[in-house]
Amino acid sequence: MTAVPIPATAERSEAEAFFDVVVGAPEPVRAALGTAGTRVGGGVAVSMRRDPTGFWSKALGMGFDEPVTADLIEEVCAFYRAQETPSAVLQLAPSVLPENWAEICAKAGLSAGSTWLKLAGETDVVVRHASASQRPPTGLRVAAVENGQAGMWGSVMLRAFGMPEGSLAEMAGAAVGRPGWHSFATWDGSDLVGGGAMHVHQDTAQFFSGATLPQARGRGGQSALLAARARAAQAAGCGWLIAETRAGAPGSRNSSLHNTLRLGFRVLYERQDWIWRPTGGE
Repeated sequence: MTAVPIPATAERSEAEAFFDVVVGAPEPVRAALGTAGTRVGGGVAVSMRRDPTGFWSKALGMGFDEPVTADLIEEVCAFYRAQETPSAVLQLAPSVLPENWAEICAKAGLSAGSTWLKLAGETDVVVRHASASQRPPTGLRVAAVENGQAGMWGSVMLRAFGMPEGSLAEMAGAAVGRPGWHSFATWDGSDLVGGGAMHVHQDTAQFFSGATLPQARGRGGQSALLAARARAAQAAGCGWLIAETRAGAPGSRNSSLHNTLRLGFRVLYERQDWIWRPTGGE
């Protein structure tokens, strides 16, 4: 492979993984969190009315099957108003934003938020880099998550990201073993100290999450998780790996970005968050 994935491939990969992990959770978990989801504009919109973090209500993947217009954005906002969502984030690839995007934002009450980097890596290249350069993580072991470990893995993932456990941990753990999902954990002896997941959509592997508890950081766990998922993607026949990380402040060191670039990923583009709140717009 030589061509870089087009934005549609990268965005749909993330959208499908996000939709499945949230909307595919067991019904009692969805009810506890007030979760709902819909497909709109070729993408997805997910609402979590009782989200204690403000992270999980997102709309993404739009703008490829049909253009981004004021009517499409109003449809998304209407969904969030109907769900009584406290706030939501719209994530759109820069290539799909129309010339009148500023006017659409003003009408819908959208404001600019964080910036993310969309990354892609050719699977064979990343596996080759990992085999050539990766050192075993110091004192850590990486292994696929077994079904009986799903609850513990979900709890560790939420703690590693600084999020409360409860229903969110149940939601994360419920993806373990589900079709299309590959979940890995890092272990320090008998203690599960980190993990990461991967979702396969068509021939693309979406790296989803990836974090380590504070006491086990700086020991190579993240790189080992990246390598394990790349090998699983290769075994699943995926040609490309897709990942995201926050764009760091100028002069700061983003270890997640550093580790992915070192293994052969490349930055495709920067993507702005657009924040919606029910008090905005008309």
